[in-house]
Amino acid sequence: MSAVDLKNREMVWQVPVGTVEDTGPLGIRMHMPIPIGMPTLGASLATQSGLLFFAGTQDFYLRAFDTANGKEIWKSRLPVGSQSGPMTYVSPKTGKQYIIINAGGARQSPVRGDYIIAYALPDHH
Repeated sequence: MSAVDLKNREMVWQVPVGTVEDTGPLGIRMHMPIPIGMPTLGASLATQSGLLFFAGTQDFYLRAFDTANGKEIWKSRLPVGSQSGPMTYVSPKTGKQYIIINAGGARQSPVRGDYIIAYALPDHH
């Protein structure tokens, strides 16, 4: 994953995203959570608070990155892979912000599902 400063057209940071933990030959999972950078599908979601959410890797994680430096600051295991872009929602009653992800299965994995999962951001975000 790369971040580019559009004003000066320079690369700000670049990090490998994804592991071979949930992929492998003949559908056999390798169980190796080594961040090697994998082909990705799906979109990211940036929040005003400086978080970038992404789940379009071939392993089963929703990740949050710091937009300033690309550091992975949080991840959550999904029941199956996700190729969708995260969505966000702010409650009009409480002002609480949520991140929602659809997990239906990764392209390279035989594991499928129909999940909609919501995560609440901490109050300071």
